[in-house]
Amino acid sequence: MDVSYQLYSSRDAGPWAETLKTLAGAGYTQVEGFGGVYDDAPGFKALLDANGLTMPSGHFFPVGAFEDGLADTLAAAKALGMQRLFCPAPEDMYRNGADAAAWIDLARRLETAGRKVRDAGLRFGWHNHHWEFMPLPGGEIAMDLMLEHAPSIEWEMDVAWVVRGGADPLAYIAEHGDRITTAHVKDIAPQGECTDEDGWADVGQGTMDWPALMAALRGAGVDLFVMEHDKPSDANRFATRSIAAFKTF
Repeated sequence: MDVSYQLYSSRDAGPWAETLKTLAGAGYTQVEGFGGVYDDAPGFKALLDANGLTMPSGHFFPVGAFEDGLADTLAAAKALGMQRLFCPAPEDMYRNGADAAAWIDLARRLETAGRKVRDAGLRFGWHNHHWEFMPLPGGEIAMDLMLEHAPSIEWEMDVAWVVRGGADPLAYIAEHGDRITTAHVKDIAPQGECTDEDGWADVGQGTMDWPALMAALRGAGVDLFVMEHDKPSDANRFATRSIAAFKTF
C-alpha cells in the first residue's frame, strides 16, 4: 500500500536530500509538502524523483495563498506534481474567540478559492486542527459551519486533532464521509507521556484506535493516508515505526 508522509514532521531532521532517502528506504512512496519546501519547487521535484517519491498533496498557508497568492501556489503545486491542495489551518484571528459569523466568512472564502483551484485542474480542501471542534461563543462548532458553508471543498481529516478538539472522529466519518478524501494518521500518547513531544506519539504507540479508524476511513472512500507527528524528538524513528504500524492496520 502506498503511504504518504507530511514533511513538516521532518522540518528539523537535517538536509532534505537525506530525509527523502531515509523515507524511501523506510517504504514510503509519497510525501506531502508544506511551505518549507516550496522555495525551489523544481529543485525539490528533482530530489523527489531521485528517491522514487511523488508529492500528490501539499499544504499552503494561509488562505491568502489561494487568493492573492494563487498564482505562486499553483506554480509550486504543478512543478511538484500535486493533485490535492489543502489549506492547513485558520489564521490567528480564528483561533481565539472568533464568532460563528467569522467562521462562515472563512468558509465562503474557501468555497471561492476551491472553485479557482478546480478551474486550474487541481483539487482543494481543508485540513483541521482542534480549534474547529471547540464550541464558539454562541455554542456553534466551526467545523460544522465550514462543512455547511463551503459545500464543495474536500476535507483532509487530521483524526488525532479531532480527538484533541473533544469530538468523535468516527461520528464525523459516519456523517460526512463523502467529504473526507484524505486523512492524517498520527497518534496521541497516554496522559503524562511524551511531554517533550507535546503529547504526540509515533503511530501505533499511542491511544488512538487506528484499526477501527482505518476501517471507517477506508469504508468512506479515503484513498490517501499521510503519516504526521507535530513535534517528534526523532523524526527518523517516527517515520520508521509509524509506517511499520500502519501496514498492520
